[in-house]
Amino acid sequence: MRYLPLARRTTLLLIFGLLLLQFTACTGKNPSTLPQQTGQGEAAASADEALVASTYVIGVGDVLQVSVWKDAELSRQVTVLPDGVINMPLIGFIQAAGKTVTVLGEEIADRISRFMPDPILDVSVIQSNSMNIYVVGKVRNPGRFSIPVDVSVLQAMAMAGGPDKFADTGDIKIFRNEGGQTRIFKFDYDDVVAGKRLEQNILLQRGDVVVVP
Repeated sequence: MRYLPLARRTTLLLIFGLLLLQFTACTGKNPSTLPQQTGQGEAAASADEALVASTYVIGVGDVLQVSVWKDAELSRQVTVLPDGVINMPLIGFIQAAGKTVTVLGEEIADRISRFMPDPILDVSVIQSNSMNIYVVGKVRNPGRFSIPVDVSVLQAMAMAGGPDKFADTGDIKIFRNEGGQTRIFKFDYDDVVAGKRLEQNILLQRGDVVVVP
């Protein structure tokens, strides 16, 4: 085994020490804590996924991935049909639209348990095709917008490029279908941008239409 001369070993140790000090000074963190912080990041990501699974409501057109552990025949991608159902092997059609990812997963597991004991499965949304809002009228980029999460009226206006110079920004309306009835919300763009009447800046829901006259 060969050994480095003492002088060279000392120089290398000094260089390593200086680099370590520089890293600590720049980051303000002890390098030994990095693995722990990475683990915390993964835990936060898992918590976010669990929150989405428990709150996101599945809609028509969404593409779902149903994965059954150790059973490739039952694992597949399915699209929520216009009547709100999906079709799965063994269990047939099951209502998906209007349910959260968590609830649907529990119902699928319950039905599959009649054919296999204690199934372990995961349901996730691959494509959120049902989360659409519409911004029409005097905006720079009117149309339909797909959103992964709820957005506010002001955010929707930004997505549409903002009002054009001919828009009546004080008389914007949001149309929402609730139980077969149309509900109308008013929105004053100038007031909200100025920090006034912020309660008008509601979160939009699936299918909402923002009309800018």
